[in-house]
Amino acid sequence: MIKAHFTLQNFRNQLASYDALPQLVALGLLSGVSCGLLIALFRFAIDIPLGELLPEHVENFEGLSLVQRFLFPCIGGLILAIMYKYWSLIKNKVGVVHLLERLAYHQGHIPGKNLISQFIIAVVALVSGQSVGKEGPAIYMGASLSSVLGQWLRIPDNSHRILVACGCAAAISAAFNTPLAGVVFAMEVILLDYTIAGFTPIIVASVTSALVTRLIFNNEPLFSAPAFEILSYSEIPWIMVLAVAIGTLATAFIKLMLFTRQVIRVSLSVRLLIAGILTGIVAIFYPQVMGTGYDTITATFHGNIELSLLIAILIAKIILTPIILGLGIPAGLIGPSLFIGAVAGAIFGAAGGLFVDVSVSHIGMYAMLGMGAMMAAVLNAPLAALIALLELTNNHNIIFPGMIAIVCANLTTRYIFKTPSAFLALLQDQGLDYRLEPLAQILTRVSVAKVMSQSFKITTDQISLLQAKKILDRQTMWVVTQHKEQYNSVFPSSNISSFLARDLISDDQKIDLLRIPAQRFPIYNIPLKATLHQALQLMNSENIDLLCVLDYNETLIGILSRVQIEHYYTSKQSQ
Repeated sequence: MIKAHFTLQNFRNQLASYDALPQLVALGLLSGVSCGLLIALFRFAIDIPLGELLPEHVENFEGLSLVQRFLFPCIGGLILAIMYKYWSLIKNKVGVVHLLERLAYHQGHIPGKNLISQFIIAVVALVSGQSVGKEGPAIYMGASLSSVLGQWLRIPDNSHRILVACGCAAAISAAFNTPLAGVVFAMEVILLDYTIAGFTPIIVASVTSALVTRLIFNNEPLFSAPAFEILSYSEIPWIMVLAVAIGTLATAFIKLMLFTRQVIRVSLSVRLLIAGILTGIVAIFYPQVMGTGYDTITATFHGNIELSLLIAILIAKIILTPIILGLGIPAGLIGPSLFIGAVAGAIFGAAGGLFVDVSVSHIGMYAMLGMGAMMAAVLNAPLAALIALLELTNNHNIIFPGMIAIVCANLTTRYIFKTPSAFLALLQDQGLDYRLEPLAQILTRVSVAKVMSQSFKITTDQISLLQAKKILDRQTMWVVTQHKEQYNSVFPSSNISSFLARDLISDDQKIDLLRIPAQRFPIYNIPLKATLHQALQLMNSENIDLLCVLDYNETLIGILSRVQIEHYYTSKQSQ
């Protein structure tokens, strides 16, 4: 038992450094397996009920009668409203925006009950045909499960952030069957940081999660995508027009969602009921808006939907989805962004021959480009969108036109309309932000255990001359005075040396460490698992320059000074 505890403690100590690759890889492997199994369970919880409720296949909401199309989302909204009003567990905040908030302000620590809450409400929303996606809930659940594992293992906070990112990548990988896109999404959207030490465990988590889900569900692609390619470079201007239009749609999507959130101020239960009724009304006419809509996306790739219906579906989806998300439906916006982009792209592909004096590629090619462009513009994640586009279509010919479409759409949203990503916009609407300054990014990667000094001596207020000489002989850096098992001050041991050099002390005379001239620091504690960024924030808030580092048993194990933090930062800057 003692040996196991010692091994786990060593494991934690090694994780204090950001470049503890073997330990981080082990965490990535654990996260990948756990999240793969969780997302598989999530998929079963959605697909099994839908397999019983819907005719032919689990996405065939179009096969329902008019009454069923209306009742499904209405009943789902009513169930969600009742749960939020009377079930305390369901009232916990969930979603990717909450995940980013926890990363920015709570080191990625997410309560386990939030995971349960997200699972239940997302299943209800998706089974009832709400116009939302399952990827956002999957990301939050993957991050939450990894966070719970990290809290259970009591790993340092610098490694805890990496573990949460592993969960995000594993969830994206399992939900989309896109392991590489999961890695890039975790780095580009969640961590906002690209490092080798971060990449490696996240890759392990993503690949492991993909392997788990492929063993369970087989290696079937999410969409059936034909292998199209651009016909000629003369199509590039039309692709750029498509991208600008997609960027405009993404801006409208984000602003309508924020507008709904700011204007509708009734209780959440009422808003959820309104969302269900609105979805039911639209679904009577256009059932394609219900659920994830993956079957509709596949149909756009094959050009199986008429232009007039494409336009109607686009208008319905681009208005309905941001409104119900703004009303508080607890599910994702990544899937709807893919849907809207694919439909809009298909419209441009179908209309291309009418407006440009060149032959355009198959409608499906433009649907694919629109899908990637919309994802990039809504999430402000161009690289993740490009990789997802490649993995989802399994078509390397999409890379060149995809890069053009994604860049132009992203520039349109960010710099023409000056609209942040949907996640950042929702955070800012709450008065929050999750982006870190360069100083904070560097200091967040390392635990206080990596930098703290362990050259200290705990002693009573009164010591003999012999004890004082022993402290100096051992070249102890800090002296911590203790009275009745309470630490009361910290000062450099050099102050004892200066005192002995000025005053003659006999062997039997006691030295009062609280009275000798010394540069004393007040006692402020910080846990061993904290990051250097947390330590610096505490120092700034309390206007202090020294912290006592306590282990998991509240035992003093190190001293951390502001000078040590500054030295670490400057050394990293010079590398």
